[in-house]
Amino acid sequence: MTRPLRLLLIDDSLMDRHLAEEVFAEYTHLCSVTTCASGQEALQAMLKPDGPLPDVVLLDINMPGMSGFEVLTAMKNHPQLARIPVVMLTTSNHDQDITQAYTLNASSYLIKSVNFQDFVAQVEGFLEFWTRARLTTWPETLSS
Repeated sequence: MTRPLRLLLIDDSLMDRHLAEEVFAEYTHLCSVTTCASGQEALQAMLKPDGPLPDVVLLDINMPGMSGFEVLTAMKNHPQLARIPVVMLTTSNHDQDITQAYTLNASSYLIKSVNFQDFVAQVEGFLEFWTRARLTTWPETLSS
């Protein structure tokens, strides 16, 4: 049995973080979720020498201080963070945001459903995909 998927959710909205934590709490056998309220806080957490890296980052776009695109750029430009998959999790369905996310090497783009049951279904689909797609030796493969 592999360890649970380590997720990092970066979202400035307290309500959205609590909602995601509530939904992901139903799947603790599949994942553990850490949340950060800002991009700067998330980057600092991921760069702690003794902290485990997430398997996948869920990243909001519209945040004060450091936007999701700025966080994504910083991650992809950092050798320790560049290979971490980043899923943009946002309410924006604007073509320019989707294009920019993929241009900056986001792994996928997920538009948050406003309906609770639909959001639960999104989480289930996300977990099904990422628990099968991840490397079982992550992040140990970085040192080789």
